[in-house]
Amino acid sequence: MAFFTLKEITEDTNEYISDLSYRIKRGEQESLIKMPIGILFLSEKDEIEWINPYLQKYFGKNEVLGKKIADVDEELASLIKENYKKKGPLEVAWGEHRFQMLIQTDIHAVYLMDITRYAEIEQHDQNTGMVVGQIFLDNYDEVTQTMTDKKVSNLSNYVTNELSNWARRFKMYLKRVDDDHFFVVAYTGVLKQLEDEKFKILDRIRERTSKQNFPLTLSIGIAYEDDNLAALARLAQSNLDLALGRGGDQVVVKTPNGQARFYGGKTNPMEKRTRVRARMISQALQELMSQADQVFVMGHKQPDMDSVGACLGIRRIAAMNKKKCWIVLDKDNLHSDVQRLMEELEQYPDIKGKIISTEEALEKTTEQSLLIMVDHSKPSISASKELYTKLINRVMVIDHHRRGEEFPENPVLVYIEPYASSTCELITEMFEYQSKESEPINKIEATAMLTGIIVDTRSFSLRTGTRTFDAASYLRSVGADSVIAQHFMKENADSFLQRNHLIDRVEFIGDHIALCAGEANKVYDPVTAAQAADALLTVSGVEASFVITQRRDGKIGISARSNGKVNVQVVMERLGGGGHLSNAATQLENVLVNEAREQLLDILKKEN
Repeated sequence: MAFFTLKEITEDTNEYISDLSYRIKRGEQESLIKMPIGILFLSEKDEIEWINPYLQKYFGKNEVLGKKIADVDEELASLIKENYKKKGPLEVAWGEHRFQMLIQTDIHAVYLMDITRYAEIEQHDQNTGMVVGQIFLDNYDEVTQTMTDKKVSNLSNYVTNELSNWARRFKMYLKRVDDDHFFVVAYTGVLKQLEDEKFKILDRIRERTSKQNFPLTLSIGIAYEDDNLAALARLAQSNLDLALGRGGDQVVVKTPNGQARFYGGKTNPMEKRTRVRARMISQALQELMSQADQVFVMGHKQPDMDSVGACLGIRRIAAMNKKKCWIVLDKDNLHSDVQRLMEELEQYPDIKGKIISTEEALEKTTEQSLLIMVDHSKPSISASKELYTKLINRVMVIDHHRRGEEFPENPVLVYIEPYASSTCELITEMFEYQSKESEPINKIEATAMLTGIIVDTRSFSLRTGTRTFDAASYLRSVGADSVIAQHFMKENADSFLQRNHLIDRVEFIGDHIALCAGEANKVYDPVTAAQAADALLTVSGVEASFVITQRRDGKIGISARSNGKVNVQVVMERLGGGGHLSNAATQLENVLVNEAREQLLDILKKEN
């Protein structure tokens, strides 16, 4: 009895397993044929051995079995070839559809899942994110203050109409909130279109108003990728402040955690600083000094004459306000002109004794100390990053370069004027508002500051305004010696030969750009590279020059110069540097000279 029962159970089990195996096998076969995933089997010779009905639909009624995949569809064949050895599913575009592709190389099988609908939903979601913008008319007050009411009204109407038409064209909401301030709301899909055309509205308004002899420029701050509208509005205002800090006439686009993207900034910023602002900054500086127990001032790494001259100027202003001031300087890494200045300072022990190293500065600092950064606003290029970190909440910035994305976190006072020729010019103006009873600036300080102005303006040929000549005139009146200034700027024989060697390696990119790269394993002085870039700019027809060299610290340096028609600052920012529209530079790590040259050429090609 037990035997028959066991036999019956065994037969039932075998029948069940057989039926289940059949159903599984049939399910596998049915799924291969009917499921919404394209399946393709290829031979060793890339011939189509089998294709399921779902994928056959994409080929229509064409017979494909036995044919090479390249003969049937070159695009699909190319996709398979490109991704054959890649692991995991990949998203690819084939024809008008998007697919997830998976390739099993051991059996030469290709699986294609059509995700076009999901991609469209994702794209729609990406294109409908909220974008908030703040638009500011940079120089509206300056332009309109001498105009009649009728002309002001006409200009205002023109700008409003231009911006309204622009907003209508891109389906944006635009609201005027003040005479010189607009608010705009759009979608992320529109932002991509605006970036693709590089915000042509800037050029249009500038060019049209210039023809009417009332040149007006715009600055725009744009923010996106945040669900909080209030946070977006604040970020848009912050981006607008960054655009204005860089000189205006440009757009800054930035997400809460992303890097800023810059558009425009093609023209030299118009001078907007006034004597009133210089006096207010001077008074604010005096107040900060009075609250501090001591002052530290530092320029950027490998300081030039403008940087060191500015430090000497601040030290003198501190002395006029009866405050001890220390100049933080790396004496082992100085340009030849600064070295000559240091030699002259041997005759001025009071000044010489105030020049200290980073280590000495860190020992002297207290919570009441004030740090002044001059001729730069990027903490990463400060003479002492450690000192900046220690006094991070007691930092003032005085600079004439356009502000970059990197900036002190919480500065107590900022004086950035991109319209000024040099930092020495800005600081020279402050002497007018110091106590007349104090000991005035002396000969060597005045000469160093005058040299800083001469170097940065290339002997008063670039970025030179009436205020520049006023500053130079003041420095001459208090004892600046032009003969000593020329002595500081003289180059030695090695530097002269090195500069000519660089110039001899020049190549011309198009009709207006000169580029030269130094020898791969030869170290060049950064000053020599800058002088070579200056010299190339004197060649007829050259509007911009770039010099690429190996530096002593192993980095690759690029010095860029222009006559104002090419914005070399934007080019250098693409490579992590910065500067002015006509004077900029960058330093690259872990690359060779030739690789840096190729990177620069790629950027120049995109910019043009």
